[in-house]
Amino acid sequence: MGKVTGFLEFERLEEGYEPVEKRVKNYKEFVIGLKPEEAKIQGARCMDCGTPFCNNGCPVNNIIPDFNDLVYRGDWQNAIEVLHSTNNFPDFTGRVCPAPCEAACVLNINNDAVGIKSIEHAIIDRAWAEGWVKPQPAAVKTGKKVAIVGSGPAGMAAAQQLARVGHAVTVFEKNDTIGGLLRFGIPDFKFDKSHIDRRVKQMEAEGVVFKTNTLIGEMPKGSKVTNWAKDTVSPEQLNQDFDAVILAGGSEQSRDLPVPGRDLAGIHFAMEFLPQQNRVNAGGKVKDQIMATGKNVIVIGGGDTGSDCVGTSNRHGAKSVIQFEVMPRPPEEEDRPLTWPYWPIKLRTSSSHEEGCDREFAIATKEFIGEGGKVTAVKTVRVEFKNGKFEEVAGSEQILKADLVLLAMGFVNPVDTLLSGFGVEKDARGNAKASTDVGGYKTNAAKVFAAGDVRRGQSLVVWAIREGRQAAREVDAFLMGATTLPR
Repeated sequence: MGKVTGFLEFERLEEGYEPVEKRVKNYKEFVIGLKPEEAKIQGARCMDCGTPFCNNGCPVNNIIPDFNDLVYRGDWQNAIEVLHSTNNFPDFTGRVCPAPCEAACVLNINNDAVGIKSIEHAIIDRAWAEGWVKPQPAAVKTGKKVAIVGSGPAGMAAAQQLARVGHAVTVFEKNDTIGGLLRFGIPDFKFDKSHIDRRVKQMEAEGVVFKTNTLIGEMPKGSKVTNWAKDTVSPEQLNQDFDAVILAGGSEQSRDLPVPGRDLAGIHFAMEFLPQQNRVNAGGKVKDQIMATGKNVIVIGGGDTGSDCVGTSNRHGAKSVIQFEVMPRPPEEEDRPLTWPYWPIKLRTSSSHEEGCDREFAIATKEFIGEGGKVTAVKTVRVEFKNGKFEEVAGSEQILKADLVLLAMGFVNPVDTLLSGFGVEKDARGNAKASTDVGGYKTNAAKVFAAGDVRRGQSLVVWAIREGRQAAREVDAFLMGATTLPR
């Protein structure tokens, strides 16, 4: 695979970024992808390593050595065929996946991993430019109807797979455009939504019907989950009208922080803040948009969603941005012999952090302080993880200014009323209970399946695509008695 001595001759080449001072003035994607010759050199670094751990490190099991080799040899058209054989949407994952495949790369044991994600990005962008990505409508229709609730990557992957084997697929989305958290949870500067739009057009040409502004069931009273639905369809009606139903909504219930002062104005979930800006970017209107302009912003949560809040706050023109992480500061480099081929714990600095942000580790929030009903500061304390729990460090309390606090501590479970509306049994974490065994993804409710975050909990886009594909296979087998779809 690649060039036999390529990993000895060539260094890893990272994708480029537009300068900070330019990119923070807009919401456009700023990653500069590899040129064809650069991608060829990166493909040359892929070793003929015998056991390609990258395949298993990738949740969709991309056939990575093969498409690396094809890019090295200049056969880009076959490279996209290989990539699409396992991944419906490499244009999504090539931009927002953290690349667990690279952590599992054999070269990563004692060197820099092959730039797999950058090669994937280059392949799909060229495929679109060359017109190689085309609709693949089914030659024969089965007469079976499938409803998919949720239009994120799990729902989209399931819909495309099922449409291509001839089923009539309808995707229901409670908001006004397709994409779920992929559209409303990820800022445009990381992922331009035109990538979703062209996939929707492809899928419509394959026979998929999308119904937006349509809520299935009801939302819990007082829910903060984004919901712009104008119409409602009951679970009973869906069961009556369709031969199978796939629940593919996100894990949308945000983790809260119930400390004194939580009810002060100016404290919001990240998923109140981020969807609003994405909607405005798309030309929509938002009443009373949450803005960071001129404010001291504190982001509580050290993950990707917190990073997205940092980048969006910087583009608003925040006065200052501080990001909290309750865990201790991780090492700059992982212990590779100990962690490979698994995902390592190490310090990860995102492009948003580089745009301007102070990061605080091993810190917890004790209280929100306010004046006139509005938050003005956050009382914090340093913590240490001992005996399986966090313990406060004596004398480490401090008060930090805050005009806007964004809670980005992850998500706990899907909207409860969606599952209860279909009578779906839940697991201990509040997710839909459905195994992944052969014949799996099926819930206890008749003809109701579950895939993506609604089943496995908060996870990655690439895991959602995998689950959508696998659930589609099980639904096809359920409806037809057999299936040709890949697992």
